Amino acid sequence: AEEIVKKTILILLCLSLVFAACGTTEEETVEEPAVVEEMESLDAPATTTAQVLDKIVFGFVPSAEQAELLDNIQPMMQVLSDGLGIEVEGFVTSDYSGLLVAMGSGQADVGAFATLGYVTAMNAFPTRFEAIAKSVRYGSGSYHGTFWTTDASVCETTPVIGAFENIGGVATLVEGSATTPPDVKALQVGWGFGDDGLIPEVRDGVTTSPGLACEADLSVMLGEEVLFVEEGSTSGYLYPSLQLKKAGIDYTSDIVQRFAGSHDGVISGLYNGDAKFGVTYDDARRTLRKTNADVGEKVIAFGITEEIPNDVIAVRTDLPEDIKQQIYDILAAYIATDEGLAIMDEIYGWTDLVPAVNSEFDVVREAAEEFGLYDD
Repeated sequence: AEEIVKKTILILLCLSLVFAACGTTEEETVEEPAVVEEMESLDAPATTTAQVLDKIVFGFVPSAEQAELLDNIQPMMQVLSDGLGIEVEGFVTSDYSGLLVAMGSGQADVGAFATLGYVTAMNAFPTRFEAIAKSVRYGSGSYHGTFWTTDASVCETTPVIGAFENIGGVATLVEGSATTPPDVKALQVGWGFGDDGLIPEVRDGVTTSPGLACEADLSVMLGEEVLFVEEGSTSGYLYPSLQLKKAGIDYTSDIVQRFAGSHDGVISGLYNGDAKFGVTYDDARRTLRKTNADVGEKVIAFGITEEIPNDVIAVRTDLPEDIKQQIYDILAAYIATDEGLAIMDEIYGWTDLVPAVNSEFDVVREAAEEFGLYDD
């Protein structure tokens, strides 16, 4: 009976996530069940064993519209199902906390977490999560948040084709050209993979504009509305807020905080004129390039945060050890294929996976505690 209830709740959750997705044409929506009221009481050994493990549920946090992301992950779920010989079902939560609740309450077995989301999950459920992999983006195991503007008048320098990179601990503008991408680790809008490396991206005969960047002081945001992702986003709230604090700007009172709920929501809001400042991970303009080829011209980078450890794939600690290893091996092999690389680039910008352990995220946990995220 407990298993039936558990599956019923999961089905309702998945349905609610699909119908609540941005851009859906369905008028009817289903609310996510309030499966957890006091998370502390749930941090007890779960009951999944190798004998009853006939299905694995893999959760993802939104990096794009839910319906689109749900479609994109299906090939990966099929590869996992084939490799494990067990049904693997993927679902997309409505926000970062949704995945924490799903895994902490036993509704999901595997999760692809943003960094802060993962350390928050470990804080809420100290014995329930185990990191098995962290992502690599274009050769780097770390990333950063980017500050954006649609108002070129705030720039100290004329916007150019380029991007920011932390060089010697200093945010430095690295220029590119119409034919040469800036030499930075994170893939920039306007560029795709060709036979001989990165080339200008063309979709349906339309060239995607390369991303513009300029130098500007963070103080240009004083008194202005700033679009953040949500309070649970490392690159879309925590690190940018810390950066503002270090610059002497009170991120709660010196600016007007607004939350878009996702990285593409921030970029869409900027593009549509909802605000003229925002923050996301790396070059999140890529999420809008399919429908708005000029997004790289209209939304301009003007700074980045300090480096942040990359995303993590985590499992519930009580999963059989052989299953944990197989999940890692299958995913690492999949992302090494052309299909897997294309899909994971589309979803999260991942280009590789490497093994991970929980202790690697201690630095983020310390930052979160210093930020007061775990205060009662």
